[in-house]
Amino acid sequence: MKQLVAPGFAICLGLAALRCFPVSAHPQASNWRDEGVIYLDHSVNAQLHPVPIHAVHLGDGFWAQRRRVTTERSLPTMLQLLEEHGVVDNFRRLAGHPELVRKGPLYTDSDLYKWMEAAAWAVASNEPADADKQKLHGEIETLIPIISAAQEPSGYLNTYFVGEKARLRFTDLPHSHEDYCLGHLLQAGIAYYRATGDRALLSIGERFADYIVENFGPAKRPFVTGHPELEMALVELYRTTGEAKYLEFARYLFSGVERDRLKLKDSDIRYMFSGRPFTSHTELEGHAVRALYAVSGATDYFTETGDPAYKKTLDLLWTDLTMRKMYITGGVGARVAGESFGDAYELPSEQAYAETCAAVANVMWNFRLLSLTGDARYADVLERALYNGVNSGMSLSGTLYCYRNPLASAAEKLRNPWYDTDCCPPNVERLFESLPGYFYAMSRDGVYVNLYQNSALDWRLENGVGLKLAQATNYPWSGDVTLTVSPQRRSDFTLYLRWPSWAATAEIQVNHQSFAPADSKRGSYLAISRTWSPGDLVTLSLGLQSVPTVANPRVADLYGRVAMQRGPLIYTLEQMDQSGAALGDIFVRPNAQVVVDFRKDLLGGVVVLKVPGLTAEKSLGDEPLYQPLTTATNRIKRPVTLTFIPYYAIGNREPTPMEVWVPISRFDNGTSSASTGSAGGTGNSSMSASPAKMSRRSENR
Repeated sequence: MKQLVAPGFAICLGLAALRCFPVSAHPQASNWRDEGVIYLDHSVNAQLHPVPIHAVHLGDGFWAQRRRVTTERSLPTMLQLLEEHGVVDNFRRLAGHPELVRKGPLYTDSDLYKWMEAAAWAVASNEPADADKQKLHGEIETLIPIISAAQEPSGYLNTYFVGEKARLRFTDLPHSHEDYCLGHLLQAGIAYYRATGDRALLSIGERFADYIVENFGPAKRPFVTGHPELEMALVELYRTTGEAKYLEFARYLFSGVERDRLKLKDSDIRYMFSGRPFTSHTELEGHAVRALYAVSGATDYFTETGDPAYKKTLDLLWTDLTMRKMYITGGVGARVAGESFGDAYELPSEQAYAETCAAVANVMWNFRLLSLTGDARYADVLERALYNGVNSGMSLSGTLYCYRNPLASAAEKLRNPWYDTDCCPPNVERLFESLPGYFYAMSRDGVYVNLYQNSALDWRLENGVGLKLAQATNYPWSGDVTLTVSPQRRSDFTLYLRWPSWAATAEIQVNHQSFAPADSKRGSYLAISRTWSPGDLVTLSLGLQSVPTVANPRVADLYGRVAMQRGPLIYTLEQMDQSGAALGDIFVRPNAQVVVDFRKDLLGGVVVLKVPGLTAEKSLGDEPLYQPLTTATNRIKRPVTLTFIPYYAIGNREPTPMEVWVPISRFDNGTSSASTGSAGGTGNSSMSASPAKMSRRSENR
């Protein structure tokens, strides 16, 4: 196998027939303040270059509220829980306190690293108060020497495989999580470096990565990632340091050449989603988080090398996910057993696993695909998973978390402050704290607006001209967005605004004049190319309607049911809101008028949907298990108004029955007047940007 000759030249792939592809030229020392969540400025295959977190300031609104809770409540309480459960003491034990007992599963090191990554992104952000940032910064600085003291002279660092267990190091790669913990250490170190310019934590990770690279590989000891994660981290480490050996080792991990030397079982390979050549995969299988971390790393690798076999595989797997194996919430993972994907169209609601970490991974993968291609379909999936499957993972208070995110529940307690496997809480925290870096990206010809939120971008075009972009909106409750574009001087470039696939219409005005981009279509970026002057005004109006949505008929569990979506948000019923009607007796009228009602006093301020429905006069639980169709058709029902809340807000009041997919009243023509107040509304599909003006607006469907 040929080695990399140098960054910026070529990497040679394959063991039998070698093929070389150009590799991005990364400087050995870049400006840390220029680096985003993923750093692609020198990645030759990337169409978009995400801006650094400090270039974006989020104003009041949906995500500012969620991030404020993360910084002020989630991070402090999670660190306290990590202390109480011995996760930090596991490091102290190796740093001069042998009297302490090692606690928790073998992968707990990664939970502390994820917390540190989240805290680092908070330090990099503009929104947290200085006192909060200083406190988090100080806590990271306190933890780094403890972690450093636990590292062995060789570079090895893991608090589980020490003492008598040291002989077990790297002897059970499918299950040991040593590689997984290293990956999160590297990502925490990179985040802290990009937030502060301090390499102390990054250097600890580099030493461990160097230990792996020096001791494992072809003609050395065999290696495989039992829980893919290290691949992403190694590519990002390459982007940060310019050291080609990290990219080369990622290539080795994806080559899958060590199956025989490691005597891997077929079941382990399917579960891990590693251990065989990445380009041999044709569908997503096994553990959902492992698989999505693997494809995220493979996307990073392709972005640097451009090997077309990887792109072909990534396209196949993305189609498999979005066409056959993803929940409407962007959640992933149908089976509790193995936290795994199911078969095609196997998407049960109540038994859904849909681990929060898998939704986070779904966002990470689609962010990488979006940055690679500039294709808005990836932003659509990112947004779906972010607003729903990820957002549900943390309570509105910021102190309770969902591990599973089912789409129906019989009053199961979904939220808890701590789990023995506590991977999901700090995973949500690190995504929320890094979120400003997802909103905007630069390209060779302009700037992309990926997500909508009150915010300000202060960065520069790729020709060096300074650019300020101010965004005002009440998204996702409203589809109206106003942008003020202020280049440093009059400049020619393109402003790309995303037209989400959920929006039936998109209207643009530039300086109060209608503008129709060429080749515009929903699910794409609308390109506005012109000579821009400071203060130019752009308005985007997205058609925002409440849309009853059905699943592919092959999803047998959902046939005859409907889910409600409004903008990027999926909605659900909770028992407590249905005026005494039992969820198991409820039917929805799919063709009736919906009334939207902004409830400032409910769940932190949400738009609820009032939807006409029917409930069985006699409980369905009292009916026979089987009966003639004519009897069921003539079942006596009475009108009821159903109240839908956003899915992300489930379980924030008390455990209660919940369901996203509601049976359709198939034999009802939907013309009954039994519904809500203000039912004779205008039918306007979008709401005013002012919450006060949103109240009780109706939407025709």
